[in-house]
Amino acid sequence: MVTLTNNEFTHSDDVTGDERVVDEKVTVEVVYGVPHKQKILTILVTADTTVEQAIMASGIIDLFPEIDLSINKVGIWNRAVKLSDEVNDLDRIEVYRPLIADPKDVRKRRAEKAKLEGRADKTTGGRVNPLRVDK
Repeated sequence: MVTLTNNEFTHSDDVTGDERVVDEKVTVEVVYGVPHKQKILTILVTADTTVEQAIMASGIIDLFPEIDLSINKVGIWNRAVKLSDEVNDLDRIEVYRPLIADPKDVRKRRAEKAKLEGRADKTTGGRVNPLRVDK
């Protein structure tokens, strides 16, 4: 077991390298945001805490009742993780909002609109209307 006494670490031999010290505390951030409000909560949890347990312990669901962990995806530092994954010290748990539109569909509609308006070029995948060329 590793303990901190007077800013010095000591190690006792009764814990093997394979055992995880469950009473060890780690600091994690839980973040969520909507366009008009964002929140970053810093909490202290035990080392064996799962992502889901950390989210629940943070109280962020009380601040944003629209969060549904069966729907919202979560990640740590912009990488998707499972709710059952254990947290590490200084992890930043991010609760993601569902997409309101498929990015591929949005780009496709934008390109088609540009074609109709004569603004299409290599970027949008169409041809420029020679009658609409700006002078």
